[in-house]
Amino acid sequence: MEIVELIWTNGLSFVFIISVIVFVHEMGHYLIARYNGVRVEVFSIGFGPELFGWDSASGTRWKVSLVPLGGYVRMYGDAGAASTPSDHVPEMTPEQRAVSFHHKRLGQRTAIVFGGPLANFVLAVVVLAGMFVTVGQRVTPADISEIQPGSAAEAAGMQPGDTIVSIDGTTIERFMTLQQIVSENANVPLRFVVLREGVEVELVVTPRLVEITDRFGNELRIGRIGVMRSGAAVFVRHDPLMAVWFAAEETVAISAATLRALGQIIAGTRGADELGGPIRIAQVSAQVAEDGLITVFWFVAVLSINLGLINLFPIPMLDGGHLLFYAIEAIRGEPVGERAQEYSFRIGLAMILTLMLFVTWNDLVNLKVVDFFVGLFS
Repeated sequence: MEIVELIWTNGLSFVFIISVIVFVHEMGHYLIARYNGVRVEVFSIGFGPELFGWDSASGTRWKVSLVPLGGYVRMYGDAGAASTPSDHVPEMTPEQRAVSFHHKRLGQRTAIVFGGPLANFVLAVVVLAGMFVTVGQRVTPADISEIQPGSAAEAAGMQPGDTIVSIDGTTIERFMTLQQIVSENANVPLRFVVLREGVEVELVVTPRLVEITDRFGNELRIGRIGVMRSGAAVFVRHDPLMAVWFAAEETVAISAATLRALGQIIAGTRGADELGGPIRIAQVSAQVAEDGLITVFWFVAVLSINLGLINLFPIPMLDGGHLLFYAIEAIRGEPVGERAQEYSFRIGLAMILTLMLFVTWNDLVNLKVVDFFVGLFS
């Protein structure tokens, strides 16, 4: 069965990539916590029973746990991995309060919580910058060589030889940017500015909705205008300073594209079946591992950005939920009540579990596992 083969054959790639990204995320929390004088009791990669670990001189238990689907840092005063206050927080001595997370100033707690997502964005910038220095940044000019007959581009008056200058005011320097904007805006009129024989021409092009299957077997509904680029992609190497700049730009662009896609799913203009969970990540991890180190590094950067974004969502139990509570605390002048936090965390847990079940169902459907079992009884 494909799902079993996937787990046994390609599980190592999945565990390695996820573990690296989770380690960096939790290290962001850890370093800022230690900088602010907080005692960190546990640093865990994975959840559940401990597989192996060791104690550091600072009193932290570093460990690797059985379930490699995340991780956590438990600080002094925490009741558990969700960083809720333990029962003995009000009874702490002055010495204990000095190293307790929950007795730090609001700004310190905010910095510690934000450190995880920040570390993920920094990892993405470092990985992309390293690629741009060594291999180069992939650049494909937005020059059009062919127009498909009957396509949206032909209907709008686009011609071979045109160069895309901008779309709805966004400057287009690479064909990939053109593809990204078009794919996210099916059935939405877009204002193109093209350069034709030295003269800028304005066109209104409405991408048409098409269904495709990507190389990982995922069925996607995207926008297409029916153009082909001219020339092959080139890789442009940058010096370290410019590489960091372009890597930061790329990180912002990937973040914006992810949020736009999520907004379209919420609005119903994009299918929720595109959301994937651990099984699909394992599938893609295995594929990119076969494609070589460059693809692996790119995937690590994209996955790290997504983890950083997800953790900033204002959902209790996630970093964004804690940051929301701190924002309320800053406005009110006092922390959110314990009962309100308790109920919020329960709701947050229910939301996360529901989402995990949903994306896992999507994964099983995409891998034809559901069809297999349906076929057994039909």
